[in-house]
Amino acid sequence: MATSTTEKRPERRFLGHPRGLATLFLTEMWERFSFYGMRSILVLFLAASAAGGGLGLREGTAKALVGVYSAMVYLVTLPGGWISDRVLGPRLAVLYGGIIIMLGHVALAVPAGAPFVYLGLALIIVGTGLLKPNIATLVGHLYRRDEDARRDAGFSIFYMGINLGAFLAPLVVGTLGQKVSWHLGFGVAAVGMALGLVQYVLGRRNLPDGRPPRRLSEREWRHLRAAVVAGCAVVAAVVVLGATTGTLTLDNVTWALAVVPLAVAVAYFAFMFFGSHEIIPEERARLRAYVWLFIAASVFWMVYDQAATELSTFAQHKTDLSVGGWEMPSSWLQAINPIMVIVLAPVFAALWVRAGTRLSTPLKFSVAMVLVGLSFVIMMFAAAKASHGVKVSLLWLVVTYLIQTAGELCLSPVGLSVTTKLAPKAFASQMIGLWYLAIAVGDAIGGQMTRLAGTVISEPVYFLVLGVIAIATGAALAAAIRPLRVMMAEHRA
Repeated sequence: MATSTTEKRPERRFLGHPRGLATLFLTEMWERFSFYGMRSILVLFLAASAAGGGLGLREGTAKALVGVYSAMVYLVTLPGGWISDRVLGPRLAVLYGGIIIMLGHVALAVPAGAPFVYLGLALIIVGTGLLKPNIATLVGHLYRRDEDARRDAGFSIFYMGINLGAFLAPLVVGTLGQKVSWHLGFGVAAVGMALGLVQYVLGRRNLPDGRPPRRLSEREWRHLRAAVVAGCAVVAAVVVLGATTGTLTLDNVTWALAVVPLAVAVAYFAFMFFGSHEIIPEERARLRAYVWLFIAASVFWMVYDQAATELSTFAQHKTDLSVGGWEMPSSWLQAINPIMVIVLAPVFAALWVRAGTRLSTPLKFSVAMVLVGLSFVIMMFAAAKASHGVKVSLLWLVVTYLIQTAGELCLSPVGLSVTTKLAPKAFASQMIGLWYLAIAVGDAIGGQMTRLAGTVISEPVYFLVLGVIAIATGAALAAAIRPLRVMMAEHRA
């Protein structure tokens, strides 16, 4: 029997999910490929001599710059989400963000010295602020409100794209950057983002409506323009003053920027506790518990994200990377974490379901803190061995990354979940930005602390100090589990 031409065609699916998930999966995979690929060689490029094709920064300055860059990437997700909600909508925000990211990698690929490097990093920060929070919003909008189980499964597939891109990036970008040319590596990262943009544009018909929930009124536009002009004027005045007084140095800029995420966090919590009249007492009690978790998460990321700084330089200079007479690029070690996330995430997800409420959120956080602290205690022994002038086995770093991955799976997905659970009703969407702010605070502090390693204190002592800080934070959190569960209204089964 012939099919009527007016009969509705079945919706195209991707692994049983809306077709738009495939578009967003690939967009995020390529964006993370470009981000983690560039990050895997960034500190090495910044610290490499001019003769070696690098920027020739002091190693401490290079690590501090990468730490501040990472912090800014997460900090700008707050204004990026606001711009989407009030100006562009998530579809255009992702598109424009991807274009700006690609241009940033192109700037890094141009061998024209420091100005293009700083321009490239600034563009990637701005572009990621637009893309990162809004692509997740589009994934959520693919599903109806009553499809919680399918939405959770869709996000699981989406996060696989993140880790797949992060796994492939060091192997491709890292190899070309370290073995051929730093700028070729950055150029390949730009190509990766371009591929993500092409398929995003081709698949846009499968994406949900991308209009902003509420556009700015004309009055609000006037206020915004005035605020932008005032902000630019202040920045320009600071730059001119710094240039004329000789204080506008890279070190001073990184120190100043490192303070910004911490100041924003303090101001945001202060507003919610003392300035907002939309938070009821029960919500304020849950917020007090969240402050503890926020501090713990900041300490965790302070240690964990040194994979791109301290651990990267340790792998490059103090690790035996020879395999059968061939020297493996040190950036390859940064592929361990994402592949282990892919392997272990289902195991941890099943563990949380099986344990139910017997394993509380503060307990999971404290375990994560102890694990990440232990990883740096292990690195203390590796650094002590390397201090005698011998390169250590790469197994030291492999074990470190495996332990850190287990810690990440105890904290990162759990943190996102508890953030939505403890969020006051009036701040439901903004609280996700606050979770990213914890990463920004940790990265900013960690980036500055790397200046101490090998200068103020020896590298073994540096690893030990940070490891002890993380373990002590985990112990303090474990001691406070009972009152925290009361504040969170999290009861045992």
